Amino acid sequence: MVIASLMALSLAACAGANGPGQGTPPASAEGPCRNDGLESFVGQKASAEVGAALLKASGAKTLRWGGPGMAMTMDFRPDRLTVSYDAAMAITSARCG
Repeated sequence: MVIASLMALSLAACAGANGPGQGTPPASAEGPCRNDGLESFVGQKASAEVGAALLKASGAKTLRWGGPGMAMTMDFRPDRLTVSYDAAMAITSARCG
């Protein structure tokens, strides 16, 4: 059940991050990512809806989810938001880059 939830969350994040669809911010809202106010999402349950709210709040163009033990590249992208979550799907951090 947890694996299915993680897979669905990953697919939802991809669908909203790279093309038009539900949860994609309008083109005028996209720009460099801003960290201001993202700490209010820490502790919330990771979901497609929360991901869309994070994109809107940060102004990021893309969203990258990072679960426990997942490998991620170290490259810095000013238009990307990286959100980490724990085994209980609770968001532990949200930061630009």
